[in-house]
Amino acid sequence: METDEPVIGDYPDADEPRLPLLTAAEARDAVRYMQLLETLDLTPRGQAAGQLAANLARRLPTD
Repeated sequence: METDEPVIGDYPDADEPRLPLLTAAEARDAVRYMQLLETLDLTPRGQAAGQLAANLARRLPTD
């Protein structure tokens, strides 16, 4: 059985600083906005936003 070569590469613009991860507060705000979108958009896109919000909310720490 043959194995593939390992993937080797560089990040583009490695000298530029990367953006920081979201804070818990920013993530909670994003979840609230997606929940709002679900109530305002009655299309499948709104339903998908609500499902994503529910999935993300389960992964956030509670204060």
